[in-house]
Amino acid sequence: MEIVIVPDASAAGELIAAAITDLLTDKPDALLGVATGSTPLPIYRSLAERVRDGRLDASRARICQLDEYVGLPAGHPESYRSVVLREVVEPLGLTEDSFLGPDGNAADVAAAATAYDRALAEAGGVDLQLLGIGTDGHIGFNEPCSSLASRTRIKTLTRQTRVDNARFFDSIDQVPHHVITQGIGTILEARHLVLLATGEAKAEAVALAVEGPLAAAVPASALQLHPHATVVVDEAAASRLKLADYFRDTYAAKPAWQKL
Repeated sequence: MEIVIVPDASAAGELIAAAITDLLTDKPDALLGVATGSTPLPIYRSLAERVRDGRLDASRARICQLDEYVGLPAGHPESYRSVVLREVVEPLGLTEDSFLGPDGNAADVAAAATAYDRALAEAGGVDLQLLGIGTDGHIGFNEPCSSLASRTRIKTLTRQTRVDNARFFDSIDQVPHHVITQGIGTILEARHLVLLATGEAKAEAVALAVEGPLAAAVPASALQLHPHATVVVDEAAASRLKLADYFRDTYAAKPAWQKL
């Protein structure tokens, strides 16, 4: 994995937005996999600013979801479809026609998950997938001990994950118990994986994923298997990395033309 240590979340957002700008310049109809939550917001803000000032033409870009709650009413403001439309699709001037996501309200949720996995492949595959990491090392909603070969499927959320997500709802009782998530095997099929982590609370998970052994107990460690995986962390999230200075030196020595 390529490890990039930046001063803060704002710098991380600018760096990743620049990489996405390069991707869309080279491939205007690229399929961009997005993540939800507060961590990637600086990326989306930077992309929207680039569209507004003419540095980025995202008009042909396609957007796809990493995961979705099961059972939230259509149009619920905290469904991940609504979040992605609000934070990514609309600010980039795109329409819902550019958007691909699973149906969390399907009568047969398992079939909907399989259909979404197939739809990603039929769309040509994900060109760049943004990822976050949980404090327990999960990516998407692949909780610890998920199969490293798993496909898009329905998963039951742990109580801790529901507690973590309760801040977006009026109470934990409103947080769904189930989600559709891309599996680890599905995620690994994207051409470029970019994981962003900020804050000291993510430091241990980052260190285990980057420097620890490949293990189902730390799902994010599966990125070690990918030929083009980039982990971008701020100083706080990098604080447990034993090889932090090595990673800084290696990145500083990269040729200017070499992209993330």
